[in-house]
Amino acid sequence: MAETYIPLEYGGYYHIYNRGINSCPIFKETSNYEHFLCLYDRYITPVADTFAWVLMGNHFHLLVRIKEEQEIRCIPADEKHQEAKPYKPINQFKHLFNAYAQAFNKRYKRTGALFETPFERLRIESETYFKVLVMYIHNNPVKHGFCSHANEYPWSSYENCLSDKITKLKREQVLDWFGDKNLFRLMHSDFNLETDLNDGLKIKDIGK
Repeated sequence: MAETYIPLEYGGYYHIYNRGINSCPIFKETSNYEHFLCLYDRYITPVADTFAWVLMGNHFHLLVRIKEEQEIRCIPADEKHQEAKPYKPINQFKHLFNAYAQAFNKRYKRTGALFETPFERLRIESETYFKVLVMYIHNNPVKHGFCSHANEYPWSSYENCLSDKITKLKREQVLDWFGDKNLFRLMHSDFNLETDLNDGLKIKDIGK
């Protein structure tokens, strides 16, 4: 029986993740990570708020809230004077993955699909799930042996949560869930990837 995928509903919080097809690399060098984030801002920021993210060698994780329909700006009417229509969140994610795959394939002279489809998503329904997921995302590089602490990995939102620089990340809301920056750091350091994942978080390991 075919697997049913969760719809992206307006106002809903989601864990969105995917990996390269057959676990192939999707990020090989700095410019790849930078280009993905640039495309992410172009396609996803108009339809979703982002609370946490990490980009790994062959997969990624995102924690987002799909904006309410009235929050999403419309696609301008075209030269045929068709009525302007709101961006559809599911289409924006597809556009992101397609645009990145085309650029990646061109850069490395490859053909065919880059990402597994359809992309995985899980609805977030509780504060506990939200907090554990933020820590899971930021500690994913630790889990896969890229570093010993989340603050050592450059391609995640961990340091962005602690910075005072202007960001589109919903930093204040994340810190409110944890209490403050010190508790954010402490809880991330104490997070156990094996035992703490049992606290309401259902996820399969999609990395190597």
